[in-house]
Amino acid sequence: MNAVGVRMVTRSRSRGPGAGQQGSREKPAPLRREEAAAEGRKSYSPVKRQRKAQRLNVAYEASEGEKGEGVEHLQSPAWEPQDWRQQLENIRTMRSGKDAPVDQLGVEHCYDLSAPPKVRRYQVLLSLMLSSQTKDQVTAGAMQRLRARGLTVDSILQMDDSTLGTLIYPVGFWRNKVKYIKQTSAILQQRYDGDIPASLAELVALPGVGPKMAHLAMAVAWGTVSGIAVDTHVHRIVNRLRWTRKATKSPEETRRALEEWLPRELWSEINGLLVGFGQQTCLPLHPRCQACLNRALCPAAHGL
Repeated sequence: MNAVGVRMVTRSRSRGPGAGQQGSREKPAPLRREEAAAEGRKSYSPVKRQRKAQRLNVAYEASEGEKGEGVEHLQSPAWEPQDWRQQLENIRTMRSGKDAPVDQLGVEHCYDLSAPPKVRRYQVLLSLMLSSQTKDQVTAGAMQRLRARGLTVDSILQMDDSTLGTLIYPVGFWRNKVKYIKQTSAILQQRYDGDIPASLAELVALPGVGPKMAHLAMAVAWGTVSGIAVDTHVHRIVNRLRWTRKATKSPEETRRALEEWLPRELWSEINGLLVGFGQQTCLPLHPRCQACLNRALCPAAHGL
């Protein structure tokens, strides 16, 4: 019996890691623990040796898999644009005066501060609807004329289309906006008791309200950052700075690409910062690259 025991130990050692690999594929350890409990000490010693080897092999394989995943993650960091932090700081410096049209006439300045909260939120949404394809100065003028008539959901619904068109003219696409404002106001009265929705999905479902307007409405009216508001200025500047993996063709595509890497704590700042920068320096035509602090860091500046 002693000789047999020696041969068993020797054979187990000579197989080396192969025994552990076979055991790893078949995973017999739990079954053997049950058998050992039933059969007592008769097979306890050999089972203990083999089970120990299997457990070590299983643990090794699992840790290798986890280790491989960790290494792959470390070797593939999230993409971000080159020099973007320095570019952002330079834009902040250039915008430190807060003297662009958006700083004085943007949506935050178009509603009546003395109005009830529900009315203020409605005026925020209306100013955003008017602002599409329209300069801030023109939007602010239209809002001023509307507020002089008492700008509420009820007052808009009681106003005829001709009068509303006269008051908002010359905002871009003013005829379409008359229709959208009337339709949206009716929905707000019927479904939201004259207030505006507090969710992005419900806002973009309103006639004449796009993603940029909805994100700004969430931020200004409700104090919630739901995403980055991207207009033509932001879209243009982000592409000039190469802040996306590849060139984007629409503001909404730019928003999705920007949100993939830009830290969330910067989302509320980036719209106003880039809009004012686009109004003063990074113009659509003939940008003032010589006056821009990013002229040496901006890829587009070299080709303009």
